[in-house]
Amino acid sequence: MKLKLISSLLLLFIGFSAFANAHTVTTKKAAVEEAVGTLTGTVTDKTDGKPVIGATVSIPDLHTGAITDVNGKYVLNHVPRGVYLVQVSYLGYATFNQKVDLSKTSVFDVKLQASSLEAGEVVVTGVSKATEIKRSPVPMVAVGKTYLEQRAASGNIIDQIANLPGVSAVTTGPNISKPFIHGLGYNRVITLQDGIRQEGQQWGDEHGIEVDQNSIDRVEIIKGPASLTYGSDAIGGVVNLITPAPVPEGKILGSVQGIYGTNQGLLNGSFRLQGNQNGLVWGTVISAKEAKNYQNQQDGRVYATGYQEKDARVMVGLNKSWGYSYFHASVFDDKQDIPDGSRDSLTRQFTKQISEDGATAIVPESELNTYRIPTLHQRVQLYRIYNNSNFILGNGNLLVNLGYQLSHRREYTHPEYGDIPGLNLHLHTYTYDIKYNFNIGNDYETTFGVNGQYGKNTIDGATDFPIPAYHQFDIGPFFVIKKSFGKLDLSAGARFDSRSFTGNAAYVDTIGGPHGFPQLYTGPNPATAPNVASQFDALSKTFTGFSGSFGATYNVSDQFLVKANLARGFRAPSIAELSANGPDPGSQIYHVGDKNFKPEFSFQQDIGAFLTLPNISASVELFNNEISNYIFQQQELNPDGSPVITQGYNTFTYVQSKARIYGGEVNVDLHPLPWLHFENSLSLTYGENKGNGGPVADSLKYLPFIPPLHTHSELRGNFNGGFGDFKNLYVFVGFDHYSAQNRFFAAYGTETATAGYNLLSAGFGGNIVNKAGQPVLKLFIEGTNLANVNYQSNMSRLKYFGNPTAPDGINHGIFNMGRNISFKVVVPFGFNTGKKSS
Repeated sequence: MKLKLISSLLLLFIGFSAFANAHTVTTKKAAVEEAVGTLTGTVTDKTDGKPVIGATVSIPDLHTGAITDVNGKYVLNHVPRGVYLVQVSYLGYATFNQKVDLSKTSVFDVKLQASSLEAGEVVVTGVSKATEIKRSPVPMVAVGKTYLEQRAASGNIIDQIANLPGVSAVTTGPNISKPFIHGLGYNRVITLQDGIRQEGQQWGDEHGIEVDQNSIDRVEIIKGPASLTYGSDAIGGVVNLITPAPVPEGKILGSVQGIYGTNQGLLNGSFRLQGNQNGLVWGTVISAKEAKNYQNQQDGRVYATGYQEKDARVMVGLNKSWGYSYFHASVFDDKQDIPDGSRDSLTRQFTKQISEDGATAIVPESELNTYRIPTLHQRVQLYRIYNNSNFILGNGNLLVNLGYQLSHRREYTHPEYGDIPGLNLHLHTYTYDIKYNFNIGNDYETTFGVNGQYGKNTIDGATDFPIPAYHQFDIGPFFVIKKSFGKLDLSAGARFDSRSFTGNAAYVDTIGGPHGFPQLYTGPNPATAPNVASQFDALSKTFTGFSGSFGATYNVSDQFLVKANLARGFRAPSIAELSANGPDPGSQIYHVGDKNFKPEFSFQQDIGAFLTLPNISASVELFNNEISNYIFQQQELNPDGSPVITQGYNTFTYVQSKARIYGGEVNVDLHPLPWLHFENSLSLTYGENKGNGGPVADSLKYLPFIPPLHTHSELRGNFNGGFGDFKNLYVFVGFDHYSAQNRFFAAYGTETATAGYNLLSAGFGGNIVNKAGQPVLKLFIEGTNLANVNYQSNMSRLKYFGNPTAPDGINHGIFNMGRNISFKVVVPFGFNTGKKSS
């Protein structure tokens, strides 16, 4: 019924489009013309007519931009003909967005209106062309460089966005965070970098997103099914991490930054350099960070939560009248401690494993308060090469995104043989995304495309084997049509996906490896060889599914609009869900899959209303997501209620059921004075297990890892004009309330109730400028959990780490980080090359 509803709306919209197109005059001369070449203009204050100095003028679809000079003038070179959205922004002014026909316009002047509201955000994720968020029916949110810079206390890029309404994270300490959107995460949320999907064993709990947070200037998030444009695994949404945009032509700009965090002794340094010379653009970011074990009042220093990370990336490309093409290469290298929460039964001090038979010893203070990585740790490396290209072709744009990634993940779990990895996974992934954007008839923005990936995973050189070696191939053709009818914006699309797995059979020699450890058996006659056991059966599976969406935005006035969207999502089971049969030491779990799983399908309904007035902005967004064949993990128990232990780990099996996830967000931002902001948000998500027919027991009726009610309030003062040599000053105080989570998956001891808690934060910062008004130093200070509250988040996996039983009156598991104050200093520099093109 739901599929028929979306199909009927799609057919209705396409039929209407064809009817309108038949009445449009399309007899145009097919002449080949050169690009206009340049777009110039002046940006002034609408009230007094004075030039706005330092405003950013950009064309997001072309990855090009300029900064206005002392006279408010700008120049954009190498602009092609066609209609593109031009964006002009500056602190203290309302962002200006307007589509401009560059084949007819070479001079474009803009008057900015002073405003205390942050509005006019433009996104490029999941849309045919750059689109204002307010005009897209799909629920989205975006944050820029300023927002990210002021979250100096976050240990990774996902933590920096985890406070946004509808967004959360499952964490394993301060450097490991998996994004969750409306209660869905892992293989249900795709993480992109510059539009290239990231592949790094997302099913795993114990490692985060392999991206250098210092290299990200912008994040765009689709809050809901994005299978239409990104295929399987985007059933819950998309997080697009966007690296720095090219600098203005004729400039070389860079910065050196350092961050220190008091709780972990975090040291985070980064160097950035970018240039643009006659359309030849390039850039590099080099970073390194390390931290000790974090601490709180309840646990003291939490053993095995430190890390060391090194990152590097380079980009080189061209911006010309034919479009752009950028080549990127990056390396991510993270050494991360592996916590297990084990403690001495008498002193409650943390212990560490010191022998292969499981013997432990109390961790001395010298090891708790050190940057040194212990013997038991994991190393996650991601090597990436990719290309983003946009070619002006005919009356449209051909976008080509191609990528290769090697994810190498090792977990060193043998205390007496620290050089032998317990887990050793190599995942090679080739991704492709090709689409053509063009207008049909009377401005029907249309996209036809195909995207997918090919992956190959190997598992040799290890002693633990949670998943098999396998090959994977995805392909999905799709189309999207968008049209504005006055105040009404409509968008619709459809897609067909196919995902194929070929898993290799595997046998394990249980004692034949070095020092008697297990190893893969590659000899003859495995069924009869001594000490050889079957680990994985051969697997050959193909999953197919249809996705679609239909949405509308109605602009009642310039101040008020309403949105609605219907979307059907598709997700094929992951290789772990199908084939897992082994321990994953970092997650402290023995995983068991099921090869008979069916693909997930979702049907989500979104509706929202948005109000923007001079001194107040408000929004209400509601969603309802019904998922068939929902896959999740539950713990296995013995008849006496104790956990089933397999090879030393708690056993979790994947199961499948119907599910419903629903909730919403409310935002109210008050601006009683131009410099004063009072921002408030509320997020609520419910997750229900609907079973497979028949009644569902109370212990089974809720889904795992559903965030509780969360409210965030922030009183902020922005002083853009500053005082003397101090500009762009800000100060804020924040308050977060997390309600108790009593709706949890209680069956089999999988989850427990979580108490509510309140957190206080604050921060301030600004720029020191020279006589020319250019910043010479930027300072950002942020304090989190300032009241030093002892709390456990239900989204923290460490809540369940520890000895199987705890003494009476002692909380099980590990508590979250205590008070932390971070100091971030950025020293920018730059100069003109003096070689601007004419």
